[in-house]
Amino acid sequence: MDFHLLKDIIDLMWEFENSNSKSNLFPNDLSGFKQWVIFNSSKSESIVEPDWEGKENGRSPESVISTFIVHMNRYAKNYSKSAIYGSDFSTQEDFIYLINLKAFGEMTKMELIKRNIQDKPVGMQIINRLISQDWVQQKDSETDKRSKVINITSKGLEALDKQMGKIRQATNIVSGDLSHIEKMELIRLLKKLNDFHHPIYCQNLEPEELLNEALKTT
Repeated sequence: MDFHLLKDIIDLMWEFENSNSKSNLFPNDLSGFKQWVIFNSSKSESIVEPDWEGKENGRSPESVISTFIVHMNRYAKNYSKSAIYGSDFSTQEDFIYLINLKAFGEMTKMELIKRNIQDKPVGMQIINRLISQDWVQQKDSETDKRSKVINITSKGLEALDKQMGKIRQATNIVSGDLSHIEKMELIRLLKKLNDFHHPIYCQNLEPEELLNEALKTT
């Protein structure tokens, strides 16, 4: 038996357990270990640059990324529209707001709006629509009497649960035919992008300032 090989395997397993305990990207078993090995092996290989429309004419990778992100958002919205067709929900944002309230509990209106990366006027319209449906109720904040906190009602939970099967289907189809490893890599990249953009968003900059301030961080 080659004990040097055995030692290398044990070291690799230790590295997997140490790495995965922090990220939890892979199942903590033999299947997860094999996925982790393949994932890290593929990362170490040289990246083959893909082709894209307009590349031969000088179209930049940044332009392609921006376009695909916009397209993915539109695909997801179309699936969501299909998921709520024939229900009492008016828009995708209605059930996303309810899901947030169910998952994170009561919060102020602005906390809910900011969590969904939306402007205040649009967010207030959504919240008012949910209140009119009796899916959400509001009350004075115990810490700040100037603001209101909102929470999901039993009627809101019932409406959400009734549609949740189709909502999950719409969510699942967005990732298409990506493998588990590809999904984990996409999550890693999207999280990196989110970590870059979210602090800029949280500055609440005016439109005339936003782009210039964002460019300073690159």
